[in-house]
Amino acid sequence: MSTQSDLASPSHRQVLNLAWPMILSNVSIPLLGMVDTAVVGHLPEPHHLGAVAVGATIFSFVFWGFGFLRMGTTGFVAQAYGKQDQVRVTILLAQAALLALFLAGLIIAAQVGIREIALGLIDPPPEVGAGARTYFAIRIWAAPATLLTYALVGWFLGCQDARSPLLIMLTANVVNIVFDLIFVVAMDLGVAGVAWASLLGEYLAVALGLALVARRRMLGLAWRNRARIFNGSELRALLRVNGDIMLRTLCLIFTFAFFTRQGAQQGEIVLAANAILLNLQSFMAYGLDGFAHAAEALVGRGIGGGRRKHIVDAIRLSGWWSLWCAVGMALLYLVAGQWIVSLMTDIESVRTTTASFLPWMILSPLVSVWSFWLDGVFIGATRGREMRNTMLISTFAAFLPAWWLLQGWGNHGLWAAFMVFFVARGLLLGLLTPRVVRLGNGTRR
Repeated sequence: MSTQSDLASPSHRQVLNLAWPMILSNVSIPLLGMVDTAVVGHLPEPHHLGAVAVGATIFSFVFWGFGFLRMGTTGFVAQAYGKQDQVRVTILLAQAALLALFLAGLIIAAQVGIREIALGLIDPPPEVGAGARTYFAIRIWAAPATLLTYALVGWFLGCQDARSPLLIMLTANVVNIVFDLIFVVAMDLGVAGVAWASLLGEYLAVALGLALVARRRMLGLAWRNRARIFNGSELRALLRVNGDIMLRTLCLIFTFAFFTRQGAQQGEIVLAANAILLNLQSFMAYGLDGFAHAAEALVGRGIGGGRRKHIVDAIRLSGWWSLWCAVGMALLYLVAGQWIVSLMTDIESVRTTTASFLPWMILSPLVSVWSFWLDGVFIGATRGREMRNTMLISTFAAFLPAWWLLQGWGNHGLWAAFMVFFVARGLLLGLLTPRVVRLGNGTRR
């Protein structure tokens, strides 16, 4: 299961060993979004770009809402790993997988309602809405693969294995990119081609994930202890934390949906510009999340093993690397931001509009890094209640009031309110971080 060296207090090397595979796998996700944007961004009409942006945004929001399947799984598995409880580790995998498949079935059953509510909230122009419906009708069938992949990635990370998630995510995204080029560029399937490429990538990725689990030969252990899969107290603990994380994520979804809707109300060009900038935001966020994932695994392991120094070192070292990564991302956007935008679209009006809002993307890494890093700390500690409460405050007492006050600034005001949202999240989580450290009080040093 784990060795004494595995359970030693974290070092820079341990943080990097967990972070770099997750950074590579994470940044492949927005890179895929950039490829999706680029292949339709070079089509002659901007409504193709808007349709993919809206369709992908809907699924980001829908699937994001079930991100607790990864986050909650990581925290609980990391703590079981720290206790060297191999049975609990395998039981958690079975529970997360069954929950993922159940929820995917609900998503597919409710697809018509989800589609119409989402499009009603975003309210895109007619041509954009028609393309988004085409995209939705195809990609909705990826739900079982997507949610099961969340559970598998969370489980591997909790087991201190960041390389298996890297293989899974790279498979999904490389397959997706290849079929983007085949379906959109070679076969001229447009928006539908982008959706089919995503569907195929998701199913091939989950097949690889299941194969990697089978190779560990742990499934027999779960089967022999199958009665525990439905143990009431264990399930309640898992569902309680996951419920808090889900409410937290729904607030995040609301914020991004509100942001997208306000951009859409300003016309196709601003919608397309914001779609490109949000791709850059996602690229940055997923990169910084590599160190947040390292914090999840290491903090959870320290709590499970009852080691206060381990918890403190995990927080300190993951925070140090997160900050320097954020500085690097800000410099990248400062130096190469306009060049990146030019790669994503050759529509001059979209390029010009995007460039006028690019300074917000240079600022964003330095503002948002704290919330990403501390999310990882609290996920590893399975402190879902604190994450839920800080997100509620950040959304309804910071972001929305800031947007209301700054409406006169147009899209600049929208981006400024977005920055206020990240500041509030980081500040509130920072004030609560001593609670995580105290989880190691009176235990092994």
